[in-house]
Amino acid sequence: MNKSLVIASAGLLCIVLVLAAGCTQPATPTPTPTPTPVVTTAIPTATPSPTSVSSTPGPTQTLPEMWNIEVQVHSNGLSYDPQIIVSCQGGKGLNFIQQIDVTVTGSDGVVVTGVMKKPLYKGQQISLRSTNAMGYKDRAEVWATDPQGEKVKIFDAYIPNKSYN
Repeated sequence: MNKSLVIASAGLLCIVLVLAAGCTQPATPTPTPTPTPVVTTAIPTATPSPTSVSSTPGPTQTLPEMWNIEVQVHSNGLSYDPQIIVSCQGGKGLNFIQQIDVTVTGSDGVVVTGVMKKPLYKGQQISLRSTNAMGYKDRAEVWATDPQGEKVKIFDAYIPNKSYN
């Protein structure tokens, strides 16, 4: 009888320990839903250029390596619908850069602007109006807004409508 009492007590102790262990585990956290990315389209706006705007490219700055982002700027080469195309080519800062601002100052004095907003991705592009007169060059400026909210000019150059290389 003593032996069966010890076995029953051990079994009862095991059941109490199992129940107590289940009560002390933390509750499973509720999963947070992942936000769905919002697709934004850049809407170019044309405004007349004030006389103080320079059409001469200036110096550019370099983003820190951890925020670096690559852009490609080129003309579509069409004379009937000339466009300057700016495309995002990726980089370490793809998830950190807040937005990319593009300004095209045409040789005819018209300034056109556009914005690529988060979420940025490789291959994202914006197309802005260009001039189509032979021999004219338009100035393209590309600004990246870093995570601290500062705008950094990462590209500033003349973009010819057609290149005869």
